[in-house]
Amino acid sequence: MTRLTTPFGFHSTAREVVEGVDLTGKNAIVTGGASGIGLETARALAGAGAAVTLAVRRTAAAEPVAAELRQATGNPAIDVRSLDLSDLRSVKAFAEAWQDPLHILINNAGIMAVPEFETTPQGFELQFGTNFLGHFALTVGLQRALVAAKGARVVSLSSTGHLFSPVVFDDLNFDFVPYAPIVAYGQSKSANALFAVGITHRWAEDGILSNALHPGAIATGLQKHTGGLKTPVERRKTPEQGAATSVLLAASPLLKGVGGLYFEDCNEAMRVEKRPTDFTGGYAAYAVDPENAERLWKRSHTLISEGV
Repeated sequence: MTRLTTPFGFHSTAREVVEGVDLTGKNAIVTGGASGIGLETARALAGAGAAVTLAVRRTAAAEPVAAELRQATGNPAIDVRSLDLSDLRSVKAFAEAWQDPLHILINNAGIMAVPEFETTPQGFELQFGTNFLGHFALTVGLQRALVAAKGARVVSLSSTGHLFSPVVFDDLNFDFVPYAPIVAYGQSKSANALFAVGITHRWAEDGILSNALHPGAIATGLQKHTGGLKTPVERRKTPEQGAATSVLLAASPLLKGVGGLYFEDCNEAMRVEKRPTDFTGGYAAYAVDPENAERLWKRSHTLISEGV
């Protein structure tokens, strides 16, 4: 099977991949859009003319960021709204308040390697509950808005961290297996990859497609629990480069009609049979398996209905 490739690669920036693309009249939401690669994703989309909403936990800190983006891009349509992905009540309130068609949803926000076992207000393991389940509830809650766009894209941020664990359906909450920070992170990122498969399978007929991606190794607040990046310097990216694949999947005509795939470095990734030790990336078969995606979708619907 031929991999999908583009003219872009490891060193491409978000601005480069969206050059020449006109997003005027399009509405976009970027979770965690006020910092790190979320900020550079929002900057590129706004620069191309999209109306961008920064969905963030700390709105006061995001307001100056939004003001800077408006000035830098010349685009006044940059908004800040409150969203705490770890709390399904906040997610529900955000989705119910959204009234416009939604052309682009970038499920970008996340936490990584929380040192000790913690839970969300609804009792889910914190990384699974925030990185995946919060985004699942958000996306499902925004389904009508995505349908109304008549051609929407949902971008799901995974990570090479998914190679540390599949979704452990029999023990999502570490009730039996001892909690390990990177394993919990890996499970949440495998879930995000499967989410893109599930969206495409279930919603493609409504004009909604989704792909997942690994953004690369970027020094941001995400690594606050890991002591910084362990990736060799030559394999690291700037935030502008880290946002490139997200923006490509969100806005490029090169991805028209494409869904259910896993990307890195602006191209479809290679499947690997075992976790590499040289930071080369790739994806595991379990992270794009349709049966896993269907099982996760059904389980997640039950979890969010019970959790609120």
